[in-house]
Amino acid sequence: MLVFLLLLLDPFLMVACLIRVPSEVVKQRAQVSASSRTFQIFSNILYTEGIQGLYRGYKSTVLREIPFSLVQFPMWESLKALWSWRQDHVVDCWQSAVCGAFAGGFAAAVTTPLDVAKTRIMLAKAGSSTASGNVLSALHGVWRTQGLSGLFAGVFPRTAAISLGGFIFLGAYEQTRSLLLELGRASP
Repeated sequence: MLVFLLLLLDPFLMVACLIRVPSEVVKQRAQVSASSRTFQIFSNILYTEGIQGLYRGYKSTVLREIPFSLVQFPMWESLKALWSWRQDHVVDCWQSAVCGAFAGGFAAAVTTPLDVAKTRIMLAKAGSSTASGNVLSALHGVWRTQGLSGLFAGVFPRTAAISLGGFIFLGAYEQTRSLLLELGRASP
């Protein structure tokens, strides 16, 4: 059921990426160019590459987000169900947050190669074969030059950051859901 819902939500994911990708492109280029200001980077992208430059990596971002969600959310629900079964009652909000941290961290770890490909595509020199956005080609290039360690570059900080995010956001979601259910039961 959850997988079906994720497939229905894909249009929302794609719209979210319409907002997320330009900011990610500018942020990443700012990180590798210490001398430029954010607005200069933004302006330079528009001047040299046009609006397409701001959306370089859009497809690879969507291709990373879909498997991430397909791993994170079913795992979160399964961990909550297992914990509930073990303690013989529904998990508390903090327990749901812990499950969210584990699920998010695991999803982050297994999708790191897709994140590496996305980053390479976004940071590639305009006009290069990597900048064309072919995820498999980007993955193959990393594999050929850096091997498995290159495909999992940054796995630990990515896993840590997304685990924290999973704890906060999925815990907050569970807390809000509980409060709304309580309010619904209290009002006629």
